[in-house]
Amino acid sequence: PGGFGSGKTVLLQTLTKWARTRLNIYVGCGERGNEMADALHSFLKLKDPASGRPLAEKAVFIANTSNMPVAARETSVFLGVTIGEYFRDMGYDVLMVADSTSRWAEAMREISARLEEMPGEEGFPAYLGSRLAEFYERSGRVDCLGRPKRAGSLTIIGAVSPPGADFSEPVTQNTLRYIGTLIALDVALANRRHFPAVSWLLSYSRYVETVERSWRKKFPQWRELRNRALSILQRESELMEIVRLVGPDALPDTDKLLLDVAKMIREDFLQQNAFHPIDSYCPPEKTVLMLDVIMKFYDYASKALLNGVPLDRIRALPVKVRIARMKEVPHEEFSKVYSELVAEIKSSTESLVRVG
Repeated sequence: PGGFGSGKTVLLQTLTKWARTRLNIYVGCGERGNEMADALHSFLKLKDPASGRPLAEKAVFIANTSNMPVAARETSVFLGVTIGEYFRDMGYDVLMVADSTSRWAEAMREISARLEEMPGEEGFPAYLGSRLAEFYERSGRVDCLGRPKRAGSLTIIGAVSPPGADFSEPVTQNTLRYIGTLIALDVALANRRHFPAVSWLLSYSRYVETVERSWRKKFPQWRELRNRALSILQRESELMEIVRLVGPDALPDTDKLLLDVAKMIREDFLQQNAFHPIDSYCPPEKTVLMLDVIMKFYDYASKALLNGVPLDRIRALPVKVRIARMKEVPHEEFSKVYSELVAEIKSSTESLVRVG
């Protein structure tokens, strides 16, 4: 969920473009016609990062623009999930994106009013929660019947557009009862031009343990890096309350360094450019290594600070510029750049300690 202008449509289109799936279904439920046309044209130009084939070959578009009948808007979402189940049962991994379920709920409200049904909260039908449950519960991974033996999955991502970014409204609250992951978009971040405007304080996932089991062999340090980054961002939020009252000069150098590292996580890691040829897509291998570089800088900088190195000298290290630009390094070259960055971080901080 996210308010107007927080980047929901661009985020959903980006997820659809770069997901490592066999089929992507994009349902534009009550979307503006120009947004659907933009998505169609961009898909024709892109290639699948895994196979190199045109991305349009594995894409299904269901266009239900805002000027189409209300009954079609209510049907479009169920049509998309039914197509997804068909290909899931063939043993494919399928991603279905619905933009947005709020307009779908508004269509249900309009039809319910015409049928003179008893209204619920804010005029939505009393069965809003059960309809959302029927929709989201059709996602998941299954072992298919028949031969040959095969397993398929259907992942559903639905955008919610709460009026005035009010997450207490009925569609958002009913959706939160059934989903496993919340990607909360913050209008304040969007106004600061921080995209994707995902709030790290409000967002959550119930699949962290599942991802850890899947990534344990290839990325054993991922869970620890994630927890450390989240704790740094949480601590930054607490320190900013003090900074607003008395200013940053009142903080000790250790907290000032933490604020610098939190800024690196926000701007050099979390912030991405959806229109950049490299930064728009980041594979898991590069993602883990990028976060590891920032955490290593924090560790070595903390040791230098404890050994009496002034914070201003740590802030002036040239390696910080390279860290800020590492997101623009091509994916196939990043392993080499990662080793160079770690070596430079270690050597530059140790030289500061020796000089004193």
